[in-house]
Amino acid sequence: MRYRRSVAAPIDLGTLLFTAVEPHRGHEFDYNRWYETDHFYAGCLVGPYCFAGGRFVAPKRLKDLRSPATSPMCADPLGGSLLAIYWIQKGFHDEWSAWALATVVDLHATERMFSQRDHTHTAMYEHRAVHQRDTPIELALDRAFSGLVVTAGQLHEDASLNDVETWTGAWSSHAFTQPWGPSVIGTSTMLPLPNDAPDVPANAPDDRRFIQLHFLDHDPAEHWADGYGKWGDELEASGLAAHVWTAPYIPTVPGTDRHINDLW
Repeated sequence: MRYRRSVAAPIDLGTLLFTAVEPHRGHEFDYNRWYETDHFYAGCLVGPYCFAGGRFVAPKRLKDLRSPATSPMCADPLGGSLLAIYWIQKGFHDEWSAWALATVVDLHATERMFSQRDHTHTAMYEHRAVHQRDTPIELALDRAFSGLVVTAGQLHEDASLNDVETWTGAWSSHAFTQPWGPSVIGTSTMLPLPNDAPDVPANAPDDRRFIQLHFLDHDPAEHWADGYGKWGDELEASGLAAHVWTAPYIPTVPGTDRHINDLW
């Protein structure tokens, strides 16, 4: 019997898998069923040291709020309709990645993959910082938040992630008090996917790119113009980074196809 090495307590977020996917039109319901009932678990969540996962959807009404119109995160403004995120225990990234690569190869060999979809943005990220009003980031995928806003930026050459985190701290101290504001914000930077990962286009890691996951207690569209509709302009005004993406999502409803007929 093979024993895993012990996990230090408490649970501590180390890295995460972020995978935004666009099902081919006419196959969106089949894709949702396959991912929810098979791949969410078999392809990711049951792996060693993956301690939480969540699925999110962007109906067209939320895609219409995205900015900028085109982005390296999602070149098609209507792409990336379905998003899955997984938390990996700190210190165990290599073990989980090795398991995930072997598993997806086996799923291909046993014809348990789904070809009628495109990866919009699939990448591993290293969790770097958190700002929270209440909920720890480790519990954010389990709390059943009502909304998620993904933001991304590209650091200018003379700026650091620490600079952005100082700015985010000031920004969040105001945002946490607002009706449009988040409960918790996690900041991450890109990591490489394995070069031989099948089925996923290579995303060269960019050490100037960062993403932030803003978990909300309400629908992201509420008070959008007062808050997240300004995030990109406020980041640009800081002089620290270029605005890459702001995109709202809501959770999928497990066991249903709710929102799947509203993707486009």
